[in-house]
Amino acid sequence: MNVAEKKSSSLWVLYSIFFFWGFVAASNTVLIGTFKKHFELTQFQSQLIDLAFYTAYFLGSLIYFFYSRFKGDLLNKIGYKTGLVGGLVISAIGSLGFIPAASAQSFPMMLASLFMVGIGFTLQQIVVNPYVMVMGSPETGAHRITTGGSINSFGTTIGPLLISYAIFGGISSTDTLSDLSSVQLPYMILAIAFILAALLVGLSKLPPVTNTEKIENNLGAFSFKQVRLGMLAIFIYVGVEVTIQSNMPALLESPDMLGLPASQTVHFISLYWGSLMIGRWTGAISAFNLSSRAKKILTAILPLLAYGVILLVNYIKFSALGVPEKIDDLLSYFPCIVLIILGFYMAQEKPARTMLLFGGVGALLMLAGMFTNGYIATYLFISGGLFCSVMWPCIFSLALAGLGKYTNQASSLLVMMILGGAIIPPLQGLLSDKTGIHFSYIVPLLGFIYLAYFGWKVKAILKQHGINFDEKVVSSH
Repeated sequence: MNVAEKKSSSLWVLYSIFFFWGFVAASNTVLIGTFKKHFELTQFQSQLIDLAFYTAYFLGSLIYFFYSRFKGDLLNKIGYKTGLVGGLVISAIGSLGFIPAASAQSFPMMLASLFMVGIGFTLQQIVVNPYVMVMGSPETGAHRITTGGSINSFGTTIGPLLISYAIFGGISSTDTLSDLSSVQLPYMILAIAFILAALLVGLSKLPPVTNTEKIENNLGAFSFKQVRLGMLAIFIYVGVEVTIQSNMPALLESPDMLGLPASQTVHFISLYWGSLMIGRWTGAISAFNLSSRAKKILTAILPLLAYGVILLVNYIKFSALGVPEKIDDLLSYFPCIVLIILGFYMAQEKPARTMLLFGGVGALLMLAGMFTNGYIATYLFISGGLFCSVMWPCIFSLALAGLGKYTNQASSLLVMMILGGAIIPPLQGLLSDKTGIHFSYIVPLLGFIYLAYFGWKVKAILKQHGINFDEKVVSSH
């Protein structure tokens, strides 16, 4: 095997980790509906699942930041490969924690196990991106990250379906469990998968990666206004992306929507995460050196192709369960696919314009969903995923523009703001308990408004510093 082949095989090992991130994050939605019924939780209490998972990202990043500041960079001491293996093992331990937690019928133990999985993911996040970047020329590094993001989205698309099938045994089953023993098998399998991935990484020929740049003792990056606005934008973006679907099982269960139990609405959750995949596949086009005509053609074709993948995955599942007609629930989503195609043409791959346009459209979709019901409102809320899909690279590229030596420091501050996924869903759940689930979608509505404002405001700030940041979006999260 030559050097190129070794790098290619190692790269696919790393891509599998992107899949895990998406698979677990999206599968949490199934747990929310399941645990809410079993433990008789309020909507706010059910959102503690997201709180536990995403708080782990914040605390893990914060601990790493301060350890590196006072003790030196941990990964430079133990090596990036060892760090990645350690992160996978930690996530495996967290997954195995679901076995005693289910036996004890303990919701707090479930949350602790999920927190442990998130801690492992934090270490993996710190390691994986540098590895992916060195697996080829620097000029194509963004394309490799984008490919990883696309695989992440595939994991978010099929994760809810597989976890739901493992727990309920089919969409026709009740979502009320007499015990939680059915939760044990999928997480045991997931733990085994983490361990196998750790073995693959340990045995692979990953190149050594070092990072000699030290974080300064002050928070100099925080003095830049675009960084402060960007931190809030990441916080809100992750929160909006998560809260739309985390509260969706309760939304679809309400009588004025579909009136269906969580076990019979998993395909809508799959469609939501698939919507993120649709946008990210389309956003990845700019990573290729293609003619303007070719990009325009692919902008129309790729969303339809990704939509076809979502339909195919769900049709296979429905056919296996003897209810292929259920695919009709997803076919009516087609107009939303046309809308995102038009959005990409209007945004012209410019991050500030993308934030302003996609944030504005997302807000309008949430508003329209609040004043409709049934399937129409369902599709409107789900399509929020389409307009969240490429915001991560837009926010990062705008917030980090022109920072020079403060770039890495600012990047670490932005990553910490994944905390939004822990805070915003419970806030919407708390509002839902007081005002009703339908009105609670004012939370993502307000979030989209700020994200649109961020695109407008940061572009003006950068122009004051002589930076005309109308560059193309070349990566996705």
